[in-house]
Amino acid sequence: MRITRRDLGLGLLFGAAAFRPAQANWDSTLLADVEGLEEFLPAINAYIYGYSLVTLEMTRRVITNVVAPAGTRGPMGQFIRLRQYPDASFRDITAPNADTLYTTAFVDVGKEPWVLSLPDMQGRYFLFPLLDAWTNVFQSPGSRTTGTGAQTYAITGPGWRGSLPPGVVEYKSPTSLVWVLGRIYCSGTPEDYAAVHALQDACQLVPLSAWGKEWTPPPGQVDPAIDMKTPVRTQVNRLDAATYFTLLARLLKDNPPAAADAPILPTLAQLGIVPGQDLDRSRFNVDFASRVPQLALDRIKLHFRFSGGDMQNVKGWIFTTKTGQYGTDYLQRALVAMIGLGANLPQDAVYPVSKVDADGKAYNGANSYVLHFPKGAAPPAKGFWSLTMYDEQLFFVPNTLNRYSISLRQTPRFNADGSLDLLIQHASPGPDKEANWLPAPAGGFVLMLRMYWPDQAPPSILDGSWTPPGVIRQG
Repeated sequence: MRITRRDLGLGLLFGAAAFRPAQANWDSTLLADVEGLEEFLPAINAYIYGYSLVTLEMTRRVITNVVAPAGTRGPMGQFIRLRQYPDASFRDITAPNADTLYTTAFVDVGKEPWVLSLPDMQGRYFLFPLLDAWTNVFQSPGSRTTGTGAQTYAITGPGWRGSLPPGVVEYKSPTSLVWVLGRIYCSGTPEDYAAVHALQDACQLVPLSAWGKEWTPPPGQVDPAIDMKTPVRTQVNRLDAATYFTLLARLLKDNPPAAADAPILPTLAQLGIVPGQDLDRSRFNVDFASRVPQLALDRIKLHFRFSGGDMQNVKGWIFTTKTGQYGTDYLQRALVAMIGLGANLPQDAVYPVSKVDADGKAYNGANSYVLHFPKGAAPPAKGFWSLTMYDEQLFFVPNTLNRYSISLRQTPRFNADGSLDLLIQHASPGPDKEANWLPAPAGGFVLMLRMYWPDQAPPSILDGSWTPPGVIRQG
């Protein structure tokens, strides 16, 4: 079977129906069947292997390239504390949430450990996953795993050996770079904002050498050469192969491959990439520079189309439970880095997304829709669940209620039989029904169902014994 570049383009444009490889195991044979490109396959595999590492590094550069914390950015080792939910004018990131306030930071634990102190959350839901440089969640302190009491951790680097103060629990990172990606639930009222702000301020992050002492973080260093305007994904995808692999080789010095990655190391060595060393350009094929990146990106995108269960499509909802830890599934890791960098473990959160109703027709605000949950069949989640509305570009939708998501905190009215109907439409359904109304734009839109701490026992989205019901168009 011969596959042309035109075939690849059609597959991405029209989906699985437009192009389906004859081989069942398409991901290991697809690009080898592209005419004349067999010699590029090792470089393509190496590109995919390093995609999450390079993407996180480019993200870190942009987020930390400031003197002091402000908005969504902050220097290395300093918490970024988002104080309120974004409104419909917010355009910094796609698919923002209106359920949790973020408290995040990047730290380098290569030289010494950093101590993370979390206050007593007083029963409030929270989640502070720690991601290594490869975007694997290596620890996930929070309501599900550690409870809501006060807790203190020392995040140590891969080579660190030493002693810690009493009461400080060690969390060893496989890499020097760590992303602390904290979230605290907030209802969004002025009173609850104030309560969560106090909790955010009580979250502390200091180097071990400053633990128990007065410590003022130094100002951040600003590199004017860093592009602060172009989206990170665009910056990564524009890198030529030589630049990309040079960066990958440098990052491998402080963020070594896992033991399970041993089988791919000979492939990297063919390209002059040896962990702990700079790129050996004498072994690098310059023809890769212009061809490999796009071929690798095509392969990642096609994984979304032909993933053999990694992405499930049920009643118009698409979701995956293969996030947060990837092992040697480098394609899945690259795909999640491309479309949802920093994804949680599925035990902590699952995010079904829907662009079409139960009949497979694209949403449009000219219609009215209902998401109906029978009695006892609301999303099974111990943390919380919510339904969020986005426009087709995945931004919030302006509306008269300034409501961007709906959940039990809006105290929707249940039906007499105990079931629940969420009303999804552009115009108000009337004052008596607005508690159940999720405002939609006049045109197309996208829905996201957030499920934090999904139930593990059936019915559960984790084992497929529960799936979201299809959204029904009315009339």
